Amino acid sequence: MTRPLILTGIDLPLEPSCGSTIWCSDVYIRLTGHGYDTVFAHLPGTGTWQHGFPATAELASHKAPYGPRFDAYADALTDEVRSLLRTRRPDLIHAQHLGFGLALAFARAAGEVPMLSVAHGTDVIAATEHEQARAVLREIVDASVSVAVPNAAMAQEVDRLTGGRHTDRLVVVPWGVPLPAAPTAHPRAGNRLHLVHAGRLDANKSTVTAIEALARTTGHRLTVIGSGGELQTLNRRTAELDLADRVAFEPFLPRQDLFKRFGDFDAMLFTTRTLEAYGLVAVEAQAHGLPVLFSDLPGLASTLGTGGMNFPPGDPGALASLIDHLAASPATRKALHREAVANARHHDIDHTAAHLAALSHTAREGSR
Repeated sequence: MTRPLILTGIDLPLEPSCGSTIWCSDVYIRLTGHGYDTVFAHLPGTGTWQHGFPATAELASHKAPYGPRFDAYADALTDEVRSLLRTRRPDLIHAQHLGFGLALAFARAAGEVPMLSVAHGTDVIAATEHEQARAVLREIVDASVSVAVPNAAMAQEVDRLTGGRHTDRLVVVPWGVPLPAAPTAHPRAGNRLHLVHAGRLDANKSTVTAIEALARTTGHRLTVIGSGGELQTLNRRTAELDLADRVAFEPFLPRQDLFKRFGDFDAMLFTTRTLEAYGLVAVEAQAHGLPVLFSDLPGLASTLGTGGMNFPPGDPGALASLIDHLAASPATRKALHREAVANARHHDIDHTAAHLAALSHTAREGSR
């Protein structure tokens, strides 16, 4: 018997450069165990990433952000998707992001193929700020049988952006990560902490909050691992605060290499300023034993639980106080280590795949 086929993808290069592609790789290799095959569409890349997608399809359209060129870009992607639908004949579409061009192309080309869409966070943030992005989000949700969202806070925001028209389509599918057999980071002696901030360096990740917090402490060190448009600004702010000997910058690391580094640190700083879909790297850090000091944002507290401590978003003084409290209390560090590992056990990527498989089955049955 032929296994049902899912067509999905993101109009980004097939690289581990953002949480969305990493998460998709984790999920879709596991969906094979639930009886589904997958084709993942993507833009050209280096071709060197050892991803988990069973099959891929490279797109030819040239990326265009929101603005005057976006409509033509979406039209070109729609033509490519129609071609994929003819050649691959999928049973179901999974549209990643409620605002990216490829998701819009899926919505416009789907026809009789049922479509399930997945919110990732950056798409919802964009829709809160730009009318064009908001219109795209609404069109994608309109075309979806179901919309998978990683937490209740994200569901509420999508519901607000769509005027409550499709509340019944919003389904919380808790995200997860591949869990290690055992934590690799453990509480260490001493009262001078080595902290890590890892991820994309953009304005919303607010890495500057971590740097400015360090300036309000004494003796602690921070390693920033990641790449992005804010790097030059962050380097300049580090120099202005005379922190060059306490703040180190390292480029993006593949996740397995990052996991090997977790044992070098005492805690992770997670400083997102506005909306956060999930916090992939923060949960990975918890799974490896690191407490997380995180922005008090809707959804993050329920995701990260008691395996960390929160502070008001964008408040370096409050974050500095948490750092000093953690440094002064070895007992707190040990307790948070235990809680972090326990919390991460609730975020198993296998559970995410099972949820998506069940939702996919419902979508297919409902279309018959």
